[in-house]
Amino acid sequence: ELLNFQQEADPGEQGKGRDRCFIAASREFELSFEEIGSAYSVLTRVLLEGLDPSRCPQRWVTNYSLVDYLNQHLQGVTQRPTFTNFGEPINLTRSWEIQQQQATSEPTEAICPYKGLEYFDCNEEDPKYFFGRKELTDQLIDKVRQSSFLAIIGASGSGKSSVLRAGLLHQLKLGRQLAGSNQWQIEIMVPGKQPLRSLAEVFVEPNLSQVDHATQLGTAEELLKEGADGLRRLVKSAQANRVVLVIDQFEEVFTLCQNYGERSQFIDCLLGALRQLEEELCLILAMRADFFSKCIEQNYSGLAQLIQENLVAVSPMEREQLQDAIAKPAERVNLEIEPELVEQILQDVAGSPGSLPLLQYTLKELWKQRTDEALKLTSYARLGGVEGALDKRATEIFKQFSQSKQEVARHIFLSLTQLGEGTEDTRRRVFKQDLITAKYPEALIDEVIAELADKENRLIVTSELTAKGMASGEVVVDVAHEALIRHWRLLRQWLDESRDKLRQQRKIEAAAIEWRNKQQENPKIANDYLLQGRRLMEAREFQRDQSEQFPLSVEAENFLGVSRIQQRNNKLQSIASILIVGSLAGILAGIVIISNSLRLGVHRQTLKGCTGEPGNCPGRIEALEALAKGGADLKGINLVRANLRGANLSDADLRGANLSDADLRETNLSDADLISADLKGTDLTGANLSGANLSGASLNFATLSDANLISAKLIDANLIGIILRDVNLTEADLKRTYLIEANLSGADLKGADLIEANLNGAYLGGAKLSGAKLSGANLSRAKLSGANLREDEYLGKVKDLTPKQVKSTCHWQEAKFDPDFEEELKKEPDQQVNCR
Repeated sequence: ELLNFQQEADPGEQGKGRDRCFIAASREFELSFEEIGSAYSVLTRVLLEGLDPSRCPQRWVTNYSLVDYLNQHLQGVTQRPTFTNFGEPINLTRSWEIQQQQATSEPTEAICPYKGLEYFDCNEEDPKYFFGRKELTDQLIDKVRQSSFLAIIGASGSGKSSVLRAGLLHQLKLGRQLAGSNQWQIEIMVPGKQPLRSLAEVFVEPNLSQVDHATQLGTAEELLKEGADGLRRLVKSAQANRVVLVIDQFEEVFTLCQNYGERSQFIDCLLGALRQLEEELCLILAMRADFFSKCIEQNYSGLAQLIQENLVAVSPMEREQLQDAIAKPAERVNLEIEPELVEQILQDVAGSPGSLPLLQYTLKELWKQRTDEALKLTSYARLGGVEGALDKRATEIFKQFSQSKQEVARHIFLSLTQLGEGTEDTRRRVFKQDLITAKYPEALIDEVIAELADKENRLIVTSELTAKGMASGEVVVDVAHEALIRHWRLLRQWLDESRDKLRQQRKIEAAAIEWRNKQQENPKIANDYLLQGRRLMEAREFQRDQSEQFPLSVEAENFLGVSRIQQRNNKLQSIASILIVGSLAGILAGIVIISNSLRLGVHRQTLKGCTGEPGNCPGRIEALEALAKGGADLKGINLVRANLRGANLSDADLRGANLSDADLRETNLSDADLISADLKGTDLTGANLSGANLSGASLNFATLSDANLISAKLIDANLIGIILRDVNLTEADLKRTYLIEANLSGADLKGADLIEANLNGAYLGGAKLSGAKLSGANLSRAKLSGANLREDEYLGKVKDLTPKQVKSTCHWQEAKFDPDFEEELKKEPDQQVNCR
């Protein structure tokens, strides 16, 4: 009888600690084939060929090399064998004339076999130097064989990421220990601040154009909004028969993701899809042990119980394992290591859980100071041993900086530390752009980051945010390892001195993130999450008093700016309500005297009857048109969700009016007074707003496609994230307007006044900026590819404008710049720009 692979192939407890190999032609429910005209089955023939020692002279045929041969020569064959391998290689056959196996080592004296503060990864090189975790790797493989869920839990510094990547995932990619695992699709992610978006990125194909990438990402995000069923469909679309989804640093769903709703949706999505796709999806989590309690605080679809049932703990290495981790990598590169040095290191790390990063860092520093291709005890003593090497080196690097750079370095390291809430402090990955403040300009931040991330220092790491091979241009900064946060005494001192102020800063940052998330989830209630009253006053005091030591991120600065506008608008609306009462009283008093006033009063009564009525309301458009034509006061009127499509409201006085979510398509609002009006979510497609005054108006999520905004006034208006693609804004007044993350691609901004406008992160690709006034405008992170700067005015006072941005525009040569900036432009390489 053929064996049942899942049960009978597992020797259970009897197999623990033993080298073992199991190979079967097929499972008990599958057929086994023989070749016509051959005495052997398909498997037996290839098996005998693989065992032939003459095919690999000078070395043994082992169970691992035999499985490699089977995988290679049974590709495309209907019958595929099933197998498992555990433990060390088992010698099977050899040529008898070979008396002993020749030891091999690599003549690679320039290669450092130690990783410092970085983890060992699942690439071509790192697993060659990864030692001491063979038994744990076998245990992890065994868990993957038995279950579709695995949780790898360990203390900070225990080597979770290394054994996950260079151990488990490397072996799965080789396919030597689990049949067919080399055909699986392995995807690795870390949650970050927005875990659902990070998960969507996993399912975007590599090396796409920017447009195709955005399309695929949008599709994946929409599917994930459907929850587990959406993830199931994404997994089903994969080419492989099994997808292994690996989430490293899973604790980030609690430390970096501040949105409880998104966190719950992310976990529900993962576990729900896992239950639907047990054979096609394998979910592997790696998490710090001290965050397991966070999994218990809420139900999270039974996550805590699932972890307990499928947990593998990364325990501290035994003495022999540590010795392998120290000595064997050196042997691989012909590097001598003094026996007394190995013994001293083993004594120093004994009883010190979480010391692996410090060990690897010390060994890398020893490699840098090697003499005669040997690591020596005298060098180790100079470094300060395992405990002192990192602290000493980090302090030395810091003290080499000038005073101004030391302040920047302190700012960076504090920003990269997530304060613990009942747990130890952890790492906090941030965008480089969020480190830039008025005190710490981008050039200085770049300079300090470059030195801290230099290969000789390597205290921090940087990476460009990518999705499947496509760079986004966003640089992410992170500490090289959490060991730096725990063991660098100077950083611990800074944290202890600054903890209260940092908590205040992070509280404002968290509120800004919550507001941003609400804008995405439910724009209608997003303004309820802006700061008002005492909270806004305290936040602005912190912003003013702590701007030197604890500057807020750009996102938080924008959040406070919008909160301030909303508070001002609320006051104006209160005043407008009082004025309405007075106006109504005046009109009613005049009914008896003037027949025209009587007609206007009737129209007002019509509007009053329509108050709160969404969509169509009989007579509303006619009443509004008549009142607007008669010059009536319509300040603060409530027209929420009203259907006013095609209405003629030219010259109407609509100051402070609430037009949120109203239908104003093709409406004539030319020269209308819309100061501080609420136009959130309003559809203004094709509307005529030429000459209209929209100063201080809130236009979040409004639709303005094909709208005419020639000469419109939008001073201090809130246009954050709005789509103004191809809109005509010629000669518009946009002074101090909030256009953060707005899409202005192809917009006509000729002669527009953008003085002190906030265009942080705005997309201006193909926009016409000829003659626009940009003095004091904030163009940080703005995308200007293909924008037209012909005949532009003096650009010397534009904030955060870089030579790279300028050279992505059309006709930039005709614009005027400061002499210093012109010198920088000369150094910047020219770009190929498609100018129409």
